[in-house]
Amino acid sequence: MTPLVTAAVLLAAVTHASWNAIAHRITDKLVGFALISGGGLVIGLALVPFVAFPAAQAWPYLFASAAIHIVYYALLMTSFRLGDFGQAYPIARGSAPLAVTVLAAVFAHEVPDGWVVAGIALSCAGLTGAALWGLRGRRPDWAAIGAALATGLSIAAYTVVDGLGVRASGSPLGYVAWLMAVQGMVIPAYAAYRWRTQTPARLRPFLGLGLLGAGLSVGAYALILWAQTRAELAPISALRESSVIVGAAIGAVVFKERFGTPRIVAAGLLLAGIGLMLR
Repeated sequence: MTPLVTAAVLLAAVTHASWNAIAHRITDKLVGFALISGGGLVIGLALVPFVAFPAAQAWPYLFASAAIHIVYYALLMTSFRLGDFGQAYPIARGSAPLAVTVLAAVFAHEVPDGWVVAGIALSCAGLTGAALWGLRGRRPDWAAIGAALATGLSIAAYTVVDGLGVRASGSPLGYVAWLMAVQGMVIPAYAAYRWRTQTPARLRPFLGLGLLGAGLSVGAYALILWAQTRAELAPISALRESSVIVGAAIGAVVFKERFGTPRIVAAGLLLAGIGLMLR
């Protein structure tokens, strides 16, 4: 984890939290994700003529990742619809790094050393604390929690699949361009089928916001895919999830959700864990 890789992942964390906040702000979740996914499709197709074509061995990973991403979007829409942003986002992102650690050890043969494991565990403790604080003083909504946890598992799955795929591709930018082009067709097509002639009227009020979210989404993931070609998957995943603290801050400022002392403590644990991973 060089300083350049670390900076790229932290920038990706900020942009990732920002596009998720945009998706949450758009009240009709299908509208939001149709615009963000469709915008990713447009960006991917625009990049395709200017980037290297991914190597043949990368395509099975790319198609598998596209399928997992569709499931991820569906689960994320559900978790945002059922729960608060400040609760759903930390659970979804915070449950992923430990699963990535296990999957990367099995499929990528990346077994982290003791310091990295300790850093990941401490970071996950901070992320879990930020999520559990959102349940304080009220009855848990198990449907929302279940959707957020399932979202976390889908994140872990596509993280490892894309880590292997981008390394086999020979071109991180080519891989992300084609990934966005392949996966970006499904949700807009479903939305158009569902709304028929009402589609333009549904999308028009949120067009600018949705396309901004699309640009942030593509940029965030391009940074992560590039980083995955230069460092191990598990610490990148844990470092990326510092976006949870950014998301909690956005939830407090934009959505008027309380931040509170527990989340400050959670942020401290996360930063300590990052320090151990980068030791």
